[in-house]
Formats: sequence, structure tokens, C-alpha cells
Amino acid sequence: MDRNTLLIVIVAVIGIAAALALIIYAVSRNKKRSLHLKGRFGPEYERLVAETGSARRAEAQLASREARVARFHIIELSPEERSRYAGAWGKAQMEFVDNPKDAVAHADALLAEVMEKRGYPVQDFEQRAADLSVDHPVVVQHYHAAHGIALRHKKDQTTTEDLRQAMIHYRALFQELVSGTEPATPLHTTISHAAE
Repeated sequence: MDRNTLLIVIVAVIGIAAALALIIYAVSRNKKRSLHLKGRFGPEYERLVAETGSARRAEAQLASREARVARFHIIELSPEERSRYAGAWGKAQMEFVDNPKDAVAHADALLAEVMEKRGYPVQDFEQRAADLSVDHPVVVQHYHAAHGIALRHKKDQTTTEDLRQAMIHYRALFQELVSGTEPATPLHTTISHAAE
């Protein structure tokens, strides 16, 4: 083998090694990114993968959400604000006994008010849910469920039991936004009374 051929072979081997190193780095980086997003978003990650039909598209959306919410100035509520909102929530739950339809509407409006107070932009539902999913990936599932019921309610396709479930879902998000505590009820669990 002459010197020029040897040099070409060495350059080719170095090029192949560099390309393999870049591929391994990219795969490793993508895997770390996926693990980060799965860990941070939990059930929201799975929901979005199912909705988009692609982990890559879901991850791109979730990364975009993270970047968007990082620009917000999210604040905690003061003890006085927490107390005021807790009182307003209590009234909405009590209203449910006599007027479930209005109670659900008031609960939704109260949540929008709390979100806005905390520093989340209150635009359309999809954007609110996307923004909330960054910091509240578990309870945003409750928000999706409640919103689905509210949409069916607008078409007169709900029962009082459906509305009660909406209140339970709204309560889970309300608790986390107002008190910062984890909700007592996972999405798949049913509670017997909305006013508990």
C-alpha cells in the first residue's frame, strides 16, 4: 500500500470514527432529553404522544412549553389570597347542591382567575392547559377531563354525575394552584362527594 492510499484510509477511518461519535452523542442527548421530558411531564408526556402519534413531535411541543413558561413570572399566592380563593371555592361547591350547571361554570372561572393571579396567561383552554402542564403535569390531566365534561355540557350531553366529576377534577387543580399541595385524588379515582 503506498503512502497516499494509507493516508486516504487513515482520513476515512478518522472521518467514520468522528461521524460515529457524533451519532452516539446525538442519540445520547436525545435519550437524555426524552428521559427528562418523561420525568417532568409524566402522564402529560404520554397523553401528548398518543395525541400527536409521535414521541418526537410530543417532545418538541413539551420542550417548547418549557421554554415558553420559563419566561413567565409565576408567583405563589399570599396567605390572604389563598384564604379568599378557598372561600370562593367553598361557595362554588355549596352552589353545586342547588345549581350544578352554574357551579361548574363558576369553578372554571375561578380557576382562570387563580391562574391569572399566579402569572399564567389566560388565553384559550389549550394554551392554558399546555402552560399548566409544565409545572403541574399530573393535575393538568384533571383539567383536561373537566374541560371535556364542560364541552359536553354545552351540548346538553351531561348528567348531574358528569358535572360532579367535573367539580372533582377542577378541585384537584384548584388545590394544587392555591395551596401548592398535591391533590388527594388521582385522575382515575372516583370520590363520592364533590364538597369533601
